[in-house]
Amino acid sequence: MALYTDESLDNLRSKVDLVEVLSSHMQLKRSGATYKGLCPFHEEKSPSFILKAGDDHYHCFGCGAHGDAISFLMHSLKMTFVEAVESLAERFGVLLDKTEGEGKKRGPDRVALKESLELACRFYSTLLLHTEEGHQALQYLYQRGLNLDFIKFFRLGYAPKERIAFRQLAKGEGLKEEVLIAAGLMTEKGSDFFSERITFPITDPFGAVIGFSGRKIKEETFGGKYINTPETPLFKKSHTLFGLSYSRQRIAKERRAIIVEGQIDALRLIHSGINFTVAAQGTAFGEGHVKLLSDLGVNQVFLAMDGDKAGKAAAVKIGNLFQKAGIGISVLSLPENSDPDSFVRKSGVDAFLSLLEMPKDYLTFLVETSSEGVNLSNPAEKSALIRKLTDQVRSWDEPVMIHESLRKIAQLTVVPESVVGVGASSPQSHFVKRFGNAGKHAVDPDQILETDLLRWLILIKDDRLLEIAKLNVAPDLFRQPVCKRIFEKFSSSDGPRDLISLGSILDKEEEQSLLTEIVQKKVNPDKAEEGLVEVIHRLLIRKWMEEREGIKNKIQSGTCSDTEALKLAKVFDEIKKNQPTVVLP
Repeated sequence: MALYTDESLDNLRSKVDLVEVLSSHMQLKRSGATYKGLCPFHEEKSPSFILKAGDDHYHCFGCGAHGDAISFLMHSLKMTFVEAVESLAERFGVLLDKTEGEGKKRGPDRVALKESLELACRFYSTLLLHTEEGHQALQYLYQRGLNLDFIKFFRLGYAPKERIAFRQLAKGEGLKEEVLIAAGLMTEKGSDFFSERITFPITDPFGAVIGFSGRKIKEETFGGKYINTPETPLFKKSHTLFGLSYSRQRIAKERRAIIVEGQIDALRLIHSGINFTVAAQGTAFGEGHVKLLSDLGVNQVFLAMDGDKAGKAAAVKIGNLFQKAGIGISVLSLPENSDPDSFVRKSGVDAFLSLLEMPKDYLTFLVETSSEGVNLSNPAEKSALIRKLTDQVRSWDEPVMIHESLRKIAQLTVVPESVVGVGASSPQSHFVKRFGNAGKHAVDPDQILETDLLRWLILIKDDRLLEIAKLNVAPDLFRQPVCKRIFEKFSSSDGPRDLISLGSILDKEEEQSLLTEIVQKKVNPDKAEEGLVEVIHRLLIRKWMEEREGIKNKIQSGTCSDTEALKLAKVFDEIKKNQPTVVLP
């Protein structure tokens, strides 16, 4: 397991300024040693969100939101623990050393990689704006309707024809060649990866440059129209959405997103104020991209694909991925041979917003697109079409969506519901199976109870609460292994006492998911001890009742002798008389 070193975590903890972090995302007004603001987690007209200078936590007296810099980033931007920790480290210039096993360094230095990419971004931008060679590319961008404000805002640039220009600059800045190769800026043969291309910076969800997309403007330039940074420790095409750093906050708040095909399409919409837009990056849209948006809480996606045959095909494939995951899809009807960029330039932003107000639902779009070229008056062709559509719908994961979608397909194709399997025995058995698969997402009362215990301890950093927990909570009280592990780590003598430290030792996906759940639920610090005692009491009662039930079942099983049954009955009565209570220090 990869760990951050204690020294780097201590350094980060000492440098994090909560006021500075929060000020980037909300307006704070100072009154003496106190800062106040309108809570970003609920609607209010009078500020009830409070923090004091020098404190490491905030509290909202309106909705109960409470936490530190880590929990704020997780709650407001839907970051994971590791993302929040690394984001703070970058913001405050702290190098987080990771170790693997017995102190071995893991992978290349991410800070050095990002420094090299940031240098490249400034280099390309300078060449585009201030050199004769770059001005040829600048004219191309102007012809595409991109003005200087747009170009500077998104930091577009130009990689020169000279294939060692950036390497020489980086060498003069003290950057090693292995770092440039690892960042995707230089080839193994020693030449710059990008040359004679307009560069579009690719950023992570928090704005740091992690790669580039390069577009050639001359046919004779070697390679395809677009080339992208190769896979690196920072840049994974299947898990990167272009434009997300500009759109993340609004997407998380409104729980909706627009997906487009091209980078300029995405930037055009974002620059026009439609800043909940993203595009896939250098690869077909996949499940990794769906998960990125799903993790932000997105439940509605608009597809604004190009108005051609390829765009329709892309909308069918992308829409299927989201429908499979239970996320609603709508499709915007762009004119033939247009894309979002050209549409906004020709018709304006308001016209695009009008398209958003009257989208086509995915199933209607799917049936219309799939019916093109099909003779619906021919029974064989219509039967094949319906079989194709129903097979696609049955591959989805959500049983209710499957059922309702089959009904809609019957309506759209004008056939009885029984024809598409609604109410038939075969589809019904399929639904039962899907419910079983969905069971892992069902509400688990054991996990809810154990998570509540962890929430009081982690979010309310109070030694007395921890002492109460240690006096009453033994490992065998837990039913969920992940909750047990977090509690054991947190309550150990040298365990973490804050979210920064937790983020360094809990790196499994299920642990990160549970910690996200813990942080995003509100607590009332004034009722912390009362709440903790109540949760512990419920845990103790749960075990007490399980012990009684276990003995009762054994007695009634018929496998015990009379003597054994009598002994068990006495134990049962003794347990029954001694209902557990919470011990206070």
